[in-house]
Amino acid sequence: MKKNILMIVSLLLITTYAFAQTRTIYGTITDEGGKGLPGVTVTVKGTVRSSISDSKGNYSILVTARDKFLVFSCNNCESKEVEIAKQTQIDVSLKIATTVIYLEQEVIYDEVFYTVETSAKVSREKAYGGAHTHAAPTGYVYADYDQYYYNTESYSAINETGFKDVNNNPLSTFSIDVDNAAYSNVRRFLNSGSLPQKDVVRIEEMLNYFSYDYAQPTGKHPFAMHAELSECPWNPKTQLLHVGLKGVEVDKSELPYSNLVFLIDVSGSMYSPNKLPLLQTAMNMLVEELRPQDRVSIVVYASRTEILLESTPASNKQKILNAINGLQAGGSTAGGQALRMAYDVAEKNFIKGGNNRIIMATDGDFNVGESSNASMERLVEDKRKSGVFITVLGFGMGNYKDDRLEIIANKGNGNYAYIDNIQEARKVMVSEFAGTLFTIAKDVKLQIEFNPERVKAYRLIGYENRRLNDEDFNNDAKDAGEMGAGHSVTALYEIIPAGSDENIPGVDPLKYQAVPSRPAPNLNSELLTIKARYKEPDGEKSVMFDLPVKGKLIAIDKTSDDFRFAAAVAEFGLLLRNSEFKSRASYDNVIKMALSAKGKDIEGYRAEFINLVRTAQNLDKLSMKD
Repeated sequence: MKKNILMIVSLLLITTYAFAQTRTIYGTITDEGGKGLPGVTVTVKGTVRSSISDSKGNYSILVTARDKFLVFSCNNCESKEVEIAKQTQIDVSLKIATTVIYLEQEVIYDEVFYTVETSAKVSREKAYGGAHTHAAPTGYVYADYDQYYYNTESYSAINETGFKDVNNNPLSTFSIDVDNAAYSNVRRFLNSGSLPQKDVVRIEEMLNYFSYDYAQPTGKHPFAMHAELSECPWNPKTQLLHVGLKGVEVDKSELPYSNLVFLIDVSGSMYSPNKLPLLQTAMNMLVEELRPQDRVSIVVYASRTEILLESTPASNKQKILNAINGLQAGGSTAGGQALRMAYDVAEKNFIKGGNNRIIMATDGDFNVGESSNASMERLVEDKRKSGVFITVLGFGMGNYKDDRLEIIANKGNGNYAYIDNIQEARKVMVSEFAGTLFTIAKDVKLQIEFNPERVKAYRLIGYENRRLNDEDFNNDAKDAGEMGAGHSVTALYEIIPAGSDENIPGVDPLKYQAVPSRPAPNLNSELLTIKARYKEPDGEKSVMFDLPVKGKLIAIDKTSDDFRFAAAVAEFGLLLRNSEFKSRASYDNVIKMALSAKGKDIEGYRAEFINLVRTAQNLDKLSMKD
């Protein structure tokens, strides 16, 4: 017995040592003509670790001493397997295969058509291999790689707001946001060897990607509020306020039964390995988490929309899994029509008091029927009245429509995640199962009233597209964010304390009304009051409660790990956005602060963040050399 135990311990030690010996492999992937190939998936054979080449074909990937081969693959090239050995740089040339692209509409002789995947013009004669004297039917044609690869990703513009004078603007009102798509999308850019464009970086979603050790609610409300105040790490003249919300955690056995509609994009643009195949893996993980009483329907859409699977109990998991795993990509994308059908199916199988939810999985590249952002917003605003919530899962790169998917989640009583790898699929579908799928409070709004005796001015970091008018706080008709079971929400304010000589941009003196005088600083008075308003998941009337905050200033090294780590994430976001408010922010400071606040980090997400900061720092240095 002792001998067996010693053998097991030895094997574990050997395995642990091998995995500790890691190094980075990097290189460039080109076609046979020497042109860099973007979007190639680089996978460590036998593992789920992968990377994707950037716009110039460059890639980098972490390997261990036990890893033997890298596999290079994409949907329009022949795969290649390369031995790692002791190499640190592996450059690869791949042969481009003939690629099938689905046409959006019929084409006529001597005209040009647009491919659905990229809107790249290709001549009819080139596509069909010769002249035709009749209309060619909508279908598959062949095109070369060079003719269809274009980056058409789209993001909503983010305009940062400056400091607000408390005398004129004592209230800050916003809708909570538990989405975290921006963080995993930023990670995708960095792991592909490029810095994200600034509108990819939504700081509130980066903050809310991580879990925090906030105390759970103990009273009648479904979430608790917390606050902490310290010096601002990147600006010695300001302070940083950390506001945290923690939703009640619910045991899986106590959650209401689910009526789920999987709305799956199987259009031609989903063909890539990091789209439909990854989507199928994610959905498989979710199905394994369901209880026998939960039910699943599947609606698929491409050129047309159809119900692939009628409502089926999760006790028949194999039937559900067979439907998911049999999916294939091809066709144009009728997003609006598909959403309507999914809502109809959800309403038809509605469970009173249950979790009625659409899970939409797509790259967001709709191009048939209702497809504009405005039409999507109107559609989901109308349909959310049905009591059906929505979870949006984004996949892929190159044609990814982040702005559209964010609108669907924000306006449709939903949440939004971007899945860039299998580990993220596990995080969303397994580790955070309850928070992703089960709402404990809807239309959650926060309103903070600052005391001018303590605060001269303030600035909410992030949440630019979640700001509300002050009067919206008491308006139950105004939509706001949803909170899932066990979810935490984090918001940070940069504060200019009362008595500071910092200048604040303001307006000209008012002519017809008295301007309030600025009171003398009083460190013994309250800092602020946080008010929260929310509705029950099936309720229409909101409930309000508040938290007065004394606001004792704590030295930065005495703050909680959660405070320092959130501050590090925010500072990283300011750097990635090259924000005008970054002041003395630096990558070194972010790394130092995050290392001091890593805590238990059981899942390794905080350690991964630190490595991403190092990657961004290196990429930033390289970009300055260019």
